[in-house]
Amino acid sequence: MFCHLRPMRRLCLGKIFPYWFLCSRALSGAEAVNALRPFYFAVHPDFFGQHPREREVNENSLKRLSAYLENLQKPGSKSLKPTQLMFYVRETDQNSSEGQEHFTTSGFRAVKFTLHTRDLLSTVLYILNSCSLSVEHIQSSNTNVHSQPLKKAQRMSDRPIKWDKSYYSFTGFKDPDEDLEQVWRMETTLTSWLDNNGKSAVKKLKNSLPLRKELSRLKDELSHQLELSDIRWQRSWGIAHRCSQLHSLGRLAQQNLETLKNAKGCTIIFTDRSGMSAVGHVMLGTMDVHHHWTKLFERLPSYFDLQRRLMLLEDQISYLLGGIQVVYIEELQPVLTLEEYYSLLDVFYNRLSKSRIPFHPRSLRGLQMILNSDRYAPSLHELGHFNIPTLCDLANLQWFILTKAQQARENMKRKEELKVMEHELMQASTKKFSLEKFYKEPSVSSMQMVDCCQRLLEQSLPYLQGMHLCVSHFYSVMQDGDLAFLGIGRVEKPLNNTEICIPF
Repeated sequence: MFCHLRPMRRLCLGKIFPYWFLCSRALSGAEAVNALRPFYFAVHPDFFGQHPREREVNENSLKRLSAYLENLQKPGSKSLKPTQLMFYVRETDQNSSEGQEHFTTSGFRAVKFTLHTRDLLSTVLYILNSCSLSVEHIQSSNTNVHSQPLKKAQRMSDRPIKWDKSYYSFTGFKDPDEDLEQVWRMETTLTSWLDNNGKSAVKKLKNSLPLRKELSRLKDELSHQLELSDIRWQRSWGIAHRCSQLHSLGRLAQQNLETLKNAKGCTIIFTDRSGMSAVGHVMLGTMDVHHHWTKLFERLPSYFDLQRRLMLLEDQISYLLGGIQVVYIEELQPVLTLEEYYSLLDVFYNRLSKSRIPFHPRSLRGLQMILNSDRYAPSLHELGHFNIPTLCDLANLQWFILTKAQQARENMKRKEELKVMEHELMQASTKKFSLEKFYKEPSVSSMQMVDCCQRLLEQSLPYLQGMHLCVSHFYSVMQDGDLAFLGIGRVEKPLNNTEICIPF
C-alpha cells in the first residue's frame, strides 16, 4: 500500500526547527551526503532485491534527488522548481547499542514528499524528517546547534497548528497554506514540462539517431550469426553503452564462434551478473570479462539439462496441486538464476510431497501460481495468480486456494481484457501523437497504462510528434532523447493534487 500525505499534514520546517537552527551553518556537498547516510541506508535499491517494483521506484527517485542536490549547489539556484519524490523506506532499528541501523521484520513503508528548499541544510533536514529518521547526527557535526532545543523539537507533535487567517494579517507572519498553494501552482504538468524540455529532447534524439541505427544493425547481425531468439537489456542503459556491449559480444564471437553457438535459440540479456536466468535466458554480466562469458557459453549444455529438470519439477508440483500451473513472472519477481529458482522449487516440492494435500486432479487447471521466499502467508494477486511462499503453512494452503479459485479466474479474465485494451490504447496514442516509439517501464501495470492512455488521448500535444515516449515514475529527458513521462493523475493538474492516489 502507498502512503498518501495529505497537504494539510505536510510539515513546515519552521514549525519543527527554529530559524537559528536552520541557518546556523551551511552544509557542504560532502557533508550533506554524509548527513543523509541514514536515509540512503533506508532507501538504497540494493536492499530491495526481492521487491523489483519498489527497487525501481527508489532508483528513479534517487536520480531526481541527486539532480536536485546538485542544482542546489550551483550559483543562482535560489528558485529551483519543486520536486516531488516518492521512496519506499525500510523500517529500521535506530536504537542499536553499536550505533548501527538494523533492518526490522516490519518491512517497508511508502513516503511521498515535495522538495521546495533553498539550501542543503534545510533540504537534508526536510528529507530526514519526512522519512521519520533521526537528525541527531547533524547536531553532533554542527557545533552551533545546542542539544536541548533540538531534542524538544523532535518531541513536538507532527500535527501542525492551524491558525485563523486573521492571525497572519495581524502578526505579519507568512501563511504556510499560501506558500503551499504557490508550490502547487509551480508544480509540473505534462504541458508545461514539454514546453520547457521539448527542444532539448528533440536535439538529443536527433543526435542519437546514428547510434540507434548502429545498435539495430549490431543486434540484427549478432542475432543472425548466433541464431539467437532475441537480445535484451535488463537496465535502461544508454544507446552508446548498449552498442559497446554488443561490440564486446561481437569480438568474442569472432574468437569463439562455435562456443557461442551453444546459445542457439536463446535470448541473451545484458545484466548485472552472468549465468542463466530462471526462465532460461543467458545473462551476461556487464562487469565480467570475456573469460567469464566464454565459460558461461561452455556450460550452457549443463544449464539446459538443469532447465529440463526444473520443468519436470514444475509439472510435479502442478500435479500435486490439482493442475495449477507454476509460472515465473519476470516483471513481478526478483531476478533469480536457474540454480536459485530450482532450489526454491525443490524445497517446496519436498514439503508438498510429504504433506500430500488432497486436491482433486485437474480441478485447478487454468490457474497460475508463483513461488516466493519472502512471504509467510499465501495471497491472490490482482492479476489472478497466487503468491505462494515456499515455507507457508500447507495445512491452510488448500483452504486458501479453494476459496479464492473463482476470484482468481475472474482476475485472470480481467487481466486478459486489460492487455487487449492496453494494446489498443497504445496503438491509438502512437497514431494520434505520431510517436516514433511508445512504451512503458516494466513495473507499470496494464491497469495503470490503460488509465494513462485514456487521459493522454483527451489532450492535444503536438510537441510529441516523432518522439520516443516512455510511461514512467518520473519526468525526465533521457540521455538519448527519450521522454520519460509521469503517467499518473490529471495530465493538466498539479501532480500533488489530492485526487492522485496511485503513484506507479
